[in-house]
Amino acid sequence: MFDAHLHIIDPRLPGAAGDGTPVEPFTVEDYRTRIAPLDVAGGAVLAGPHTARGTGPLLDALRRLGPMFVGVAELHPDTADSELRDLHAAGVRALRLDLRGGAGIDLDAHVQLGMRAADLLGWPTELGVDAADLPEVAGRLTPLPRISIEHLGLSASGLPALLDLVAGGARVKASGFGLGDLDVPAALRAVVDVNPAALMFGTGLPVSARPGADADLVRQVLGPELAAPVFWRNALDFYGVRTSEQGAPAPVPAWS
Repeated sequence: MFDAHLHIIDPRLPGAAGDGTPVEPFTVEDYRTRIAPLDVAGGAVLAGPHTARGTGPLLDALRRLGPMFVGVAELHPDTADSELRDLHAAGVRALRLDLRGGAGIDLDAHVQLGMRAADLLGWPTELGVDAADLPEVAGRLTPLPRISIEHLGLSASGLPALLDLVAGGARVKASGFGLGDLDVPAALRAVVDVNPAALMFGTGLPVSARPGADADLVRQVLGPELAAPVFWRNALDFYGVRTSEQGAPAPVPAWS
């Protein structure tokens, strides 16, 4: 399994939830304990609202987790090209933009950053967004060559807009089950019906309380043939992670 959505919360730099309440630390060791039954061979570590600001904790987590784990960074739109290259050398492979933060987000500036990172390094942009809000912003996201939407888009009312993006090439995280009001099995089937390569499974740790059960649900809903790339190949392709025939990290990362 390649875990396409996880957070590490450094105990030295406590984070907070969206409402400002403290979030318990979740270390690399905690993560390894939780995923022990899942045969996780790699993953994507996301910066986010409950992690500390700055890239230091993210890069530290990548060093500890090893070369099959990549970073997804939240960056200021003015981030210099030289810093983007440094982050790439340290294992970052995507940008994250959380659109649930309100009107203070300069969406157009972040899209410009995403376009610059894509041109320089092949990075995609990941969106934390309620899919019900996609009709208002989808046109402004069009310049981004590759995007993904987290947590199946969260809302049942937003599923048609999510599927429109999938038809245009967007990827979708099969993560965060229970965070919204979706019929999760129906949403999984709907995404795969549009594009079987679009769906990428993530444990959602530490927010998810049942990553093993979530993985079992994906297998039950999709069946073994359709589920296999959801757990592995789809995310490797999205993040540009190359592996040898034996499944070990390749000596030269994609997009370098």
